[in-house]
Amino acid sequence: MRSKSFVLIVAVLLSFSGVQMVSAHHSFAAFDTTRQVTLTGTVREFQWTNPHCWLHIDVTNPDGQVEQWQLEALSPNVLGRLGWKKNSVKPGDKVTVLVNPTRDGGHGGALISITDATGKKIGGRE
Repeated sequence: MRSKSFVLIVAVLLSFSGVQMVSAHHSFAAFDTTRQVTLTGTVREFQWTNPHCWLHIDVTNPDGQVEQWQLEALSPNVLGRLGWKKNSVKPGDKVTVLVNPTRDGGHGGALISITDATGKKIGGRE
């Protein structure tokens, strides 16, 4: 009887820890969703990976210095439903992105939308 109680307690504790991890994973608290910033730059890398895709772009700031921005996108599954493919953007592509910037002022953000050099919108959260 004691071992059944122990197993039950462990199972309950593990189930609660999983719920916390899942809900924490889906938090966008690091991003300022009250602000939107438009950036124009060159794709350095696009990572088509779970749980979220990442877009890395080089942006030239007003001082002429190149800043590397890391932008978190949605999952490949969701982006695929929005029309994305893993080769939708490639290194060297010129893009304009709309992002919710990070709250800490770093060179990062949550990707909202992306437009290629021809003016074609690729997709995003919008």
